[in-house]
Amino acid sequence: MADPKKMSDAELKEKLSPLQYHVTQQCGTEAPFANEFWDNHRPGIYVDVVSGEPLFSSLDKFDSGSGWPSFTQPIDEAAVTEKSDSSHGMQRTEVRSAGGDSHLGHVFPDGPGPNGLRYCINSASLRFIPVQDLEQEGYGTFLKRFEAAGVATPSPKAQAVANEEVAILAGGCFWGVEELIRQLPGVISTEVGYTGGRLPFPSYDKVSMGTTGHAESVRVVFDPAKLSYADLLRYFFRLHDPTTPNQQGNDRGTQYRSVIFYSTPEQKKVAEEVKREVDASGKWKKPVVTEVSPATPWYPAEDYHQDYLQKNPNGYTCHFLRN
Repeated sequence: MADPKKMSDAELKEKLSPLQYHVTQQCGTEAPFANEFWDNHRPGIYVDVVSGEPLFSSLDKFDSGSGWPSFTQPIDEAAVTEKSDSSHGMQRTEVRSAGGDSHLGHVFPDGPGPNGLRYCINSASLRFIPVQDLEQEGYGTFLKRFEAAGVATPSPKAQAVANEEVAILAGGCFWGVEELIRQLPGVISTEVGYTGGRLPFPSYDKVSMGTTGHAESVRVVFDPAKLSYADLLRYFFRLHDPTTPNQQGNDRGTQYRSVIFYSTPEQKKVAEEVKREVDASGKWKKPVVTEVSPATPWYPAEDYHQDYLQKNPNGYTCHFLRN
């Protein structure tokens, strides 16, 4: 986890979006009903967007009707601190992260839980970690809470044990890549996100500038008994142009480059073999430039990017299957 107390103001402004900086560092408030997590119902935890310290759990989240994420309690009693706030002509209780000292929101005595509290929190102060990613992102200690509640899903490591495999592929705008891959028999689930870059916990705004090194990517969980890794890669090479460096269609930038991120030596071997096979097939007039790179930390994209073309059937895509 980052230590924001050791970060300069300039570093914080580089790390955070303008809204995240305004909320966490200047005690700002985002608009209700127009923020990332007010209507998020996925299981997982919410951490400080600055420091990464765990703050709240979806197990304690409820719809307060306020338009902001609301929780009955923090994930741990020591996770937050409270202080009196008399700004804007009101007397309220401010909530801040204990380690990072980020402004989070306020707590009110009108909640539905046993303690009668409602923690009204700004989405901009939070980063969401889906339950299936808790272990790989270093928050595995919280899995037992979700298992006890009956809402835990297998972590990537557990999925592999259960005869499921994970592939991470980048081939341009992740909306179109995800939509085509989800249709392939043997694919169990997909998630879009960012990987291959330098900046920890990137946002779409940062990645879209093309300066973080991240690629828009799709994390594919598939059943190797029904779909081999090699056949998945052959399909991947059909759905995008692997000969255009840092470009797919009209989308240009390093975030749109073609990459296969391998997580095992066997995946690397297969990826290089399939790349050579495609390059030698004669189907492309120019050399295949797809990178074969080791997997790096995975950061799920914002919720509105997930299943985008399912939610928006007429939305933008530059991807199609070639023969």
